[in-house]
Amino acid sequence: MGHVEYRASSGKLKEVFIVQIILTKEVPSLGGEGDVVKVAHGYATNYLIPNGLAIIATSGNLKQLEHKRESINKRRVALKAQAEEEKSKIHEKSVTIIAKAGEEGRLYGSITTKDMAAAIEKDLGLEVDRRRIDPTHPIKQAGETTITIKLYPEVEAQVTIKVESEESETDANEETKTSAAPEPEEATAVSEEQQPAEEDENKDE
Repeated sequence: MGHVEYRASSGKLKEVFIVQIILTKEVPSLGGEGDVVKVAHGYATNYLIPNGLAIIATSGNLKQLEHKRESINKRRVALKAQAEEEKSKIHEKSVTIIAKAGEEGRLYGSITTKDMAAAIEKDLGLEVDRRRIDPTHPIKQAGETTITIKLYPEVEAQVTIKVESEESETDANEETKTSAAPEPEEATAVSEEQQPAEEDENKDE
């Protein structure tokens, strides 16, 4: 059961076999329990179905879905209410991450979605699945970035990630050396002040 679609990939049309599935659990990028969606055959058979997230939308499974629709809807209402409560804790709030950076605020490493999720849990008290964070690419520059967290298919929260640069040990050591070294003029002045005293001592002798 399925059909072939042609999708652009690297500038070429690629043949993709598409199947229709029924989601048995919520999948952030696709929908919630009971939703009937179309996906690539490989995605369905290699990931969704083996992980208990979906079943093939056969006529028999579609009939069973209709019998379960009422109980599924009740669960979805409860899950949405929970997501709305979670949203109230983090929406339009910010978290701060300290990271080492070089010139112009470019980070030596990067801030991944895993780091963002950890910061949200630490600062805002909500555990977030990093796979629900969009965009998924890492942050490589100090500054502010607003991310979207897909708490439920119809519930999203925006959080600002503030990345502040931390002075590297190398820079700190260079500053310490500079401040510890006397200025040439000061050193000369001290030397000149000592000379008269030495001359007086020689006269006394």
